[in-house]
Amino acid sequence: MATIAARERARPQALSGASWRALVASFLGWLFDGYETYALILVAAVALRQLLPPDQLASLPIYIGGLLAVTLVGWATGGIIAGVLADYIGRKRVLMLSILWYALFTGLTAFATSYASFMILRFLTGLGLGAEWGPGTAILGESWPPRSRGRAASVLQSAFAMGLVLASGVWLYVAPFGPSAWRYMFLIGVLPALSVLWIRTSVRDSDVWLAARERRQLARSRLASGQTLSADDHAVGGFTVKQIVSAPDLRRRLLLLLVLSLSTVVAWWAVSTWIPFYAGELGAKGGSNAQHWVALAGLYYNLGGIFGFLVFGVLADTWGRKPTMMLYYVGALVLVLVLFRAVQDPSTFLVVAAVNGFFTVGQFAWMPVYLPELFPTAVRGSAISLVFDVTRYVAAAGPLLAGWLIVNLGGVSTAASVIGLVYILGVVVTPFAAPETKGRPIPA
Repeated sequence: MATIAARERARPQALSGASWRALVASFLGWLFDGYETYALILVAAVALRQLLPPDQLASLPIYIGGLLAVTLVGWATGGIIAGVLADYIGRKRVLMLSILWYALFTGLTAFATSYASFMILRFLTGLGLGAEWGPGTAILGESWPPRSRGRAASVLQSAFAMGLVLASGVWLYVAPFGPSAWRYMFLIGVLPALSVLWIRTSVRDSDVWLAARERRQLARSRLASGQTLSADDHAVGGFTVKQIVSAPDLRRRLLLLLVLSLSTVVAWWAVSTWIPFYAGELGAKGGSNAQHWVALAGLYYNLGGIFGFLVFGVLADTWGRKPTMMLYYVGALVLVLVLFRAVQDPSTFLVVAAVNGFFTVGQFAWMPVYLPELFPTAVRGSAISLVFDVTRYVAAAGPLLAGWLIVNLGGVSTAASVIGLVYILGVVVTPFAAPETKGRPIPA
């Protein structure tokens, strides 16, 4: 009974200063994560025209796909490791380390001298990019009360799109500085490290996680002294990933959520990342400066995504998590086909890209809104990071496949239309993946 009472007291029942500080810290980490991610997408073509031999430029989309792929492999690896670490050493500590890591290696990317060095640095950057989301999402979910958690989580996820907009705005400004302007984009990426100074002094781990750590420590001390362990002791004392895969209900939930994550993540990395590139092609066909349209497409698309994130949270707290997810999956499926098959004018493309971004970027909000509500505290960091990051190993093949399709099967529009059908998985699986959690307290 005492353990149950302690758990209930640890759950947030009202907003506090700690709630807001957790949101700001996770928001900043995810904002800069978005900048670092989109900087590559915006400048890859320009950078590789400088780094690749002229005879290899005909295969430029394949080389761009390779950079995106290694970033994703690094992202997945860093995310899984960080998720497990966050359950053991704390959300705050891992959050700070991840920001420092990706800021350092983004800055070093500015000094790449070859395609090989560029790839290595992007893999290392990816480790930090992936490591940030899990601890940031966990500390937010554990610090906000049920009635407003969905809105807070959607605000958090909107930070990524704001980072994409920030990157697009910076590129719009620095692109005219010449063929080496791409290096400035990565140098600017060092600045997020400064946010760690504030996080270190102003943010603390959630009471929910501190209570879980205490239960884990008590279970281990009982085991060391030869005492008989209770079911609760076994639940919190073992290795987190083993706990998840050995519990039938959690294992089934994890697998179905991985399918949803696959639909969201693969489609974005294999389809949406080509929107700026395709906008540049459309602009160049009309005699305009390609990089101007690249930057504008990034701005329009991600402004739509920000709006999509914020609306998702309101709808999820009003309608429920699953109906909102279904709306976004259906919208994404339709808008991918409209954007890449029905639009050829670059100005019209910008408008449709914004609506597309509402659904294809905005749907990522289901992860910070829904996932923390589906797993107990002792394994939450590991579980949500597994769902968010494991699919990036599969998604890493997406940009490579898209690059091959672009070169061999008629360009970006054909590749995007084919791969975009993966959104059908989200439409089919959402009703069965997990229970509705609207208004429920976060699991202890």
